[in-house]
Amino acid sequence: MRQTCALDPLMPFSPTALSGIWSVSLMTYELWASSLSTIALRNNLWCTRAPTSPAMLDENQRMVTEKLDAGIEVAAQLQQSLLGLYTGSYAPWWETGQRTLEPYHRRSTANSRRLAAL
Repeated sequence: MRQTCALDPLMPFSPTALSGIWSVSLMTYELWASSLSTIALRNNLWCTRAPTSPAMLDENQRMVTEKLDAGIEVAAQLQQSLLGLYTGSYAPWWETGQRTLEPYHRRSTANSRRLAAL
């Protein structure tokens, strides 16, 4: 059983830490909502446009490229966090969580806005 102390890093009580936790929670919700919107909008495009049209081929290529780029950025952030953990200069989980979610969040919200305008 895990024992906790007054300065437990998993349960922060400072205003700055609580603000960081709120930010990563909000980012997670926005990522979830924009991902669902993007999936629905792309599904609508696939159902209403010819799959071999140049616009759809470009959209599919863009989707795959963006996912690969975001995955590489997330992997780099995770490696940076692990390196910080090994060297003893690690950041709290809410900061690393924000940095790790940021590439997917940025692309997902941009895609949701762009696809809604089509």
